[in-house]
Amino acid sequence: MSQAKFDKAVAIVQGLPKDGPIQPSTDEKLFFYANFKQATIGKVNTSRPGLLDFTGKAKWDAWKEVEGKSKEDAQKDYVEKLLEILKKADNEEAKKYIEEIEGAA
Repeated sequence: MSQAKFDKAVAIVQGLPKDGPIQPSTDEKLFFYANFKQATIGKVNTSRPGLLDFTGKAKWDAWKEVEGKSKEDAQKDYVEKLLEILKKADNEEAKKYIEEIEGAA
């Protein structure tokens, strides 16, 4: 898995419009978040958010679950998950994104 493919996948996920045809589920968004953090930062480096920060806790817990995964594996899992979502979407926008990822060096 190349850094370029990971970077392209991150750009696509971060650029998906909120009301566009490709909408990752909440669980998929947490998967992307956790693997992005693991690939770019590594081990969880913050304390768990407070009781009422439900989103923060979900994100922290997701990251904590992948702790110990190598940077390379986190990048690979991130790209593979995005490709899986895009292939399921099966529309022109998804096909364009798949080509961009597969074309990244």
